[in-house]
Amino acid sequence: MNSVVIYTDGGCEGNPGPGGWGAVVRCGESVREISGGELATTNNRMELRAAIESLATLTERSEVCVFTDSQYLKNGITKWISGWKRKGWLTSTREPVKNVDLWKRLDELVAQHRVTWKWVKGHAGHADNERCDGLAGREITKLKQQHSKSDRHAALATFKNPAVIETRTLQQASLF
Repeated sequence: MNSVVIYTDGGCEGNPGPGGWGAVVRCGESVREISGGELATTNNRMELRAAIESLATLTERSEVCVFTDSQYLKNGITKWISGWKRKGWLTSTREPVKNVDLWKRLDELVAQHRVTWKWVKGHAGHADNERCDGLAGREITKLKQQHSKSDRHAALATFKNPAVIETRTLQQASLF
């Protein structure tokens, strides 16, 4: 079984706003950097996407250690998710779990590997965490250069629209 170390980070300029995610995936001597972004999203969605996209790059069952500076991601996948699933993807206050589409996808990917999760303090000088932060920031900058301010405002208005949120959640949830 391969031994893989992954560092992830996500961020937004504004929350919600244009967002980016980055990951460094290490397997033996091989190092892969991946990143992406969305014009209108949240910081938490980008943290989740970094973990999802990095795990999705693995082509065979592996022993994986994921480092994240997001307590939301670490606690969600290690502490909260079993209760959410047991309660039909509702929180302890009976509210729908936010980002359920991404949590379901992450849960599916984690089940394919032996994954441990570790928290690392962000912006504390850890090289791979800083690199992920830089990758995420680069994606945000790229989005801002490729899209006008009015495009960004329109995307944000759509993202915040309750009907669109419900549709996005239902469509994404049905994929998993």
